[in-house]
Amino acid sequence: MTDEEIRELLRTARTIAVVGLSAKHHRPSHGVSEYMQSQGYRIIPVNPNLTEVLGEKAYPKLEDVPQRIDIVNVFRRVEAVPGVVESAIRVGARAVWMQEGVVHAAAAEQARAAGLAVVMDRCILKEHRKRFP
Repeated sequence: MTDEEIRELLRTARTIAVVGLSAKHHRPSHGVSEYMQSQGYRIIPVNPNLTEVLGEKAYPKLEDVPQRIDIVNVFRRVEAVPGVVESAIRVGARAVWMQEGVVHAAAAEQARAAGLAVVMDRCILKEHRKRFP
């Protein structure tokens, strides 16, 4: 995605499902999600081991989330990405965002082929701060 496309995605998105969101404050997924929540985004935790994070009900998988998802933010190991992308496609998400260090070209291509926007190997917090200081 171009810088302008990322800016537009962040400007228009309201709901971010965070796959792999941790309740541990020292984990990057927690800090990044807390920041995005403070910027007005609705954070939906997706983690089968939790019931609530950041004051939001957690869901075991994307398919269990009852509302529309704009961005699926992936905080999982690279081998889990294809399954997350398949779920994102099934639920009709607008975009898949793979955090820094998460790169899976085949899954990214599958998401694009299904019409989803894809951001890979970038931190959503850093990208938001860069565009909306």
